[in-house]
Amino acid sequence: MTVRVATWNVNSIVPRLPRVLDWLDTTAPDVLCLQELKNTTEAFPADEITARGYEVAAYGLGRWNGVAILSKIGLDDVVRGLPGEPGFDGQAEARAIGATCGGIRVWSVYVPNGREPENPHYAYKLEWFEKLGDLVGEELRHARPFAVLGDFNVAPTDEDVWDISLFAESTHVTEPERAALKKLRDAGLSDVFPRPLKYDHPFTYWDYRGGNFPNNKGMRIDLVYGNEVFAKAVTDSYVDREARKGKQPSDHAPIVVDLEL
Repeated sequence: MTVRVATWNVNSIVPRLPRVLDWLDTTAPDVLCLQELKNTTEAFPADEITARGYEVAAYGLGRWNGVAILSKIGLDDVVRGLPGEPGFDGQAEARAIGATCGGIRVWSVYVPNGREPENPHYAYKLEWFEKLGDLVGEELRHARPFAVLGDFNVAPTDEDVWDISLFAESTHVTEPERAALKKLRDAGLSDVFPRPLKYDHPFTYWDYRGGNFPNNKGMRIDLVYGNEVFAKAVTDSYVDREARKGKQPSDHAPIVVDLEL
């Protein structure tokens, strides 16, 4: 069975919907994980997506977070939120959703940004990672293909940032954040690394400001972490830079992973 799985932080689904629909038509993923919806579960614009043959599971609380899974190969055992996950400043946030799609267990995650290392949001980020690790441990008890996909808001290595010297006092590259990613890998997940296309090293995010995208001043913070069954089934993986171009793009590009199961 050939399956195409993708992940994309769309940075607000409503203004980005025409681009998402075009991308679904041209790229034809069987499963698409979305992040940063910026709307509620009820307001998710599902009709035009379901018209293309996708089932939709969305989780949004109307603020800057929100996640979803779209699938053409089944959408079962949907779970919204991590078990026991923390909120921030007394409020729950919609940052994780899981589902089983054609026998593949996927979680779409939007890890907290962290803001600055001294900010309470940074401590929240690390606590959130702990709960994600607990979930991963439970999911790895099963033999099925399993992957966590989404915006992790961490660059795993210095090479995953266009100029590491500019990030010395910033989140996304600190040792505790990277240690949280390593803990997921040590538990039994592999980083499904996209093959380079235009440049030697793939990035997934470029700030809107300062011509960062045309100058390739980016970061690799969107990741696909899969268990052994998932990783061994990968036949291709790439970042679709074309989706970052044009009018009103997201500041992230999607990652596409092809599997042969």
